[in-house]
Amino acid sequence: MKVMVGPDPSLVYRPDMDPEAAKDKGSFRNYTSGPLLDRVFTTYKLMHTHQTVDFVRSKHAQFGGFSSKKMTVMEAVDLLDSLVDESDPDVDFPNSFHAFQTAEGIRKAHPDKDWFHLVGLLHDLGKVLALFGEPQWAVVGDTFPVGCRPQASVVFCNSTFQDNTDLQDPRYSTELGMYQPHCGLDRVLMSWGHDEYMYQVMKFNKFSLPPEAFYMIRFHSFYPWHTGNDYQQLCSPQDLAMLPWVQEFNKFDLYTKCPDLPDVDTLRPYYQGLIDKYCPGILSW
Repeated sequence: MKVMVGPDPSLVYRPDMDPEAAKDKGSFRNYTSGPLLDRVFTTYKLMHTHQTVDFVRSKHAQFGGFSSKKMTVMEAVDLLDSLVDESDPDVDFPNSFHAFQTAEGIRKAHPDKDWFHLVGLLHDLGKVLALFGEPQWAVVGDTFPVGCRPQASVVFCNSTFQDNTDLQDPRYSTELGMYQPHCGLDRVLMSWGHDEYMYQVMKFNKFSLPPEAFYMIRFHSFYPWHTGNDYQQLCSPQDLAMLPWVQEFNKFDLYTKCPDLPDVDTLRPYYQGLIDKYCPGILSW
């Protein structure tokens, strides 16, 4: 059964081109015009209204037992194909192809880092949240810290937070909010979505990947940080050291309508080998 989910704001305005060949960075992520702008704005309005400290803590409690499903990584990859992304009607190939395309792009550029290849396959698996009944605004889209005032580069920052109750709370409405200066992103409560969920799944199931991989998964949608250069007041030296890795991953996480789809059946044995090495067996989700 296909599950109809709404527009994925993290995919809508990505270029129909090879990211390495893209020269005009202004063509990426256009949030000022386009046929799907109204739907994207509505998604962010819901997100920026309801993603509060209490909401995020409730989601950590709800999913923190990892009792939603038992499955392997490859089963989760296949499960993504039951998600219908309504944000791009021109793409008629399965969601899992994007995972393999991302992984293969990384493999080509970084042939000696097999763990990095696996990150490409894993990065969007948290979107299975949509199959567990979560609304689109609590699964996809750009992420941001809750518990402090949103920074300028957050998408639609000036027009979508008016009804967020945290911004009427003096504990959460300043630049630092409930945090200490340079406390480190590991001590920051991020908005709830597929990044944070997959990061928690990886920790709970003890994936034997390097710290860079965990940063890439947890913060790949944190555009206000890795692209907007905001939230520096929360960053530790470790965060700044990891930032180039997140930015390097982001180069490959660009939605590309590629007519030469990967031969998934041919690629599966290689990636199954990586799964067996770093995150084997049936996992708790």
